[in-house]
Amino acid sequence: MAFPIPASYDEWRHCITEVCGLALTNAFIHQRLAALENSNDHMTRKFIALYGESHWQQTRAWFTRALNELADSSPTRNPR
Repeated sequence: MAFPIPASYDEWRHCITEVCGLALTNAFIHQRLAALENSNDHMTRKFIALYGESHWQQTRAWFTRALNELADSSPTRNPR
């Protein structure tokens, strides 16, 4: 069964966490960002070839947003 490509952050997050059953942990997000930011990574090149540079950039932005949300919700975060 084919799933539509997420068009929004909420759709992307649902796809990652609910459909795929993956936790957006600090370690997972950093791992994915490192791969997506590595232009020599085979899967990154394949991702861009399949979905386009625009979607690749958007996906990186969604991972960054998820990382920021995780940091903002951390109980050890220093109050300002």
